Amino acid sequence: MKQQRLYLILAILGFIAPTILVIMETVDTGNILLYTNPIATIEGMFANRISTIFMIDLLFTVAVFFVWTYFDAKKNKVERIGLVWLLTMLFGLAGGFPFYLYLKEKTTANNG
Repeated sequence: MKQQRLYLILAILGFIAPTILVIMETVDTGNILLYTNPIATIEGMFANRISTIFMIDLLFTVAVFFVWTYFDAKKNKVERIGLVWLLTMLFGLAGGFPFYLYLKEKTTANNG
């Protein structure tokens, strides 16, 4: 299997898996996509020390991802980086990161 196809499959899975839980939370609480009640979302994200550890780690990782993709996209002429960032902010890094890798592989294949 080519890397490009693998990254696309991982991106799709990375967008779908967390979204299933987000939809379940939306149905249970009415907090649509976790955005309509940001106070409840933040309280849930930082509900205890363990979840706080994971959230700080994730937020830092996403920040590093944005910085890295900014420079890497310029260097490798990867287009649609804004779409990658938007999807990452809406649906998470689990889909955004492999989606960026897919776009990078696609760009490399087209230019090489």
